[in-house]
Amino acid sequence: MKLKLIFVGKTDVDYLIQANNEYLQRLQNYLPIEIITIPSLKNLKSLSVEMQKIKEGEQILAAIENADFVVLLDEQGKEYRSVEFAQYLQQKMNSGLKSLCLVIGGPYGFSQAVYQIAQQKIALSKMTFSHQMIRLLLLEQTYRAMTILKNEPYHHS
Repeated sequence: MKLKLIFVGKTDVDYLIQANNEYLQRLQNYLPIEIITIPSLKNLKSLSVEMQKIKEGEQILAAIENADFVVLLDEQGKEYRSVEFAQYLQQKMNSGLKSLCLVIGGPYGFSQAVYQIAQQKIALSKMTFSHQMIRLLLLEQTYRAMTILKNEPYHHS
């Protein structure tokens, strides 16, 4: 199974870029991974929040393929403990899924069109984090899940 990550906007904080790259490099030892970064919208002051979500949504939809199982990172999504998330990923890998696509939206969330094509929503926490910080948390938790599945010493119960 390939892991496909779609992010809206680029990470522009040096320490987050460095940490993201570290976990991305580690993850590549476990499964193929693709990151698609949707560029931030320009001229935001002229766009309503709803229009921003629609325009970002169009770009997200363009990056999604028919074979992708689409999971949105959303505050209303299902929460997992780390071991449960590992089991979730194992179940997806065992199902013969070609591509698991995890999507982190922009600061206002997703358009209705993106919600409609999503098969699932996951929340990493009940707390709110910046979309740049969530990328790091997602990469770290995915790496942690893979080490759990391989019985490697990274995770301590």
